[in-house]
Amino acid sequence: MSIHTVKRVQCHLAWDNSIPPALHVQSGDTVTFDCLDASNGQITPASTRSALASLVFAQLDQVNGPVHVAGAAPGDTLRVDVLAADPAPWGWTACIPGFGLLADEFPEPALKIWALHTHGDAQGERARQGEYGYAWFDEERGIRVPLRPFAGEMGVAPAEPGAFSTIPPYRTGGNIDTRHLSVGSTLYLPVGVEGALFSIGDGHAAQGDGEVCGTAIETPMKVTVRFTVLKDKPYVTTPHFTAPNPHAGAEEFYGTTGVGPDIREATRDAVRNMIAFLGKEHGLDRVQAYMLCSVAGDLRMHEVVDMPNYVIGMMLPKSIFLRS
Repeated sequence: MSIHTVKRVQCHLAWDNSIPPALHVQSGDTVTFDCLDASNGQITPASTRSALASLVFAQLDQVNGPVHVAGAAPGDTLRVDVLAADPAPWGWTACIPGFGLLADEFPEPALKIWALHTHGDAQGERARQGEYGYAWFDEERGIRVPLRPFAGEMGVAPAEPGAFSTIPPYRTGGNIDTRHLSVGSTLYLPVGVEGALFSIGDGHAAQGDGEVCGTAIETPMKVTVRFTVLKDKPYVTTPHFTAPNPHAGAEEFYGTTGVGPDIREATRDAVRNMIAFLGKEHGLDRVQAYMLCSVAGDLRMHEVVDMPNYVIGMMLPKSIFLRS
């Protein structure tokens, strides 16, 4: 296993399979990415609400990479193990005019700068159990938010030629904003081009499912992941993942997703993809799998604000499978 680094300046602003790799690695290698926040450095700890009026939107949601993983070919799956996620000591959350689920009801800009109190354990057991630290939303009122850092943007280059915005999520990943992809999780991505061309960014110190106002606790972040090329998971056609449950000790989930512009169809795809997983990995027929999804699966809105696409997840607890 080799350890590599992608620097902060090695970033780009589109998913495009013609962008030259910043790094070439082997399957099994580990890479640390030094990522700016989603504003690309336009918001700082000293920023005030007025900074939102001068945001250059074309510079938002940059990602670091791409990384070429040897042996990855179209039809394969890229396994991405999240080993560490270390945010800066500060972050920001904003209501940006025109963004968010209730953008029409919140037209005025607002900005909150957070102080992040971390345990300094970006990859240890406390991080894996969700005990990374906290940030005060309002100390006087006693409102405190637990930190659970993750990268909102993780994806591979699309097979289609051309430049695609980093703002929406796609079937190949991208701005999936899935808060469960913290330390100890594993993301599975469908490979569309030789080498996969993986990129990452958009550090979040904490986020709720859906990211309803359009921003999380946005923060610069160093993220370390390990890549493995898999040849035996053709059912992975959208992002899949395994993730620890921070509220249930050693409990883990397996998650599938549906990604698309129609929220109902994205939800149906999330269930279809779980049915495909259960058939391939656990030998269930489609009817059995469908019933199991209904009695043991949870549907979640992972990402609902980065138009035109939604990310809907279906999550099953791995503890129900007594034989693996």
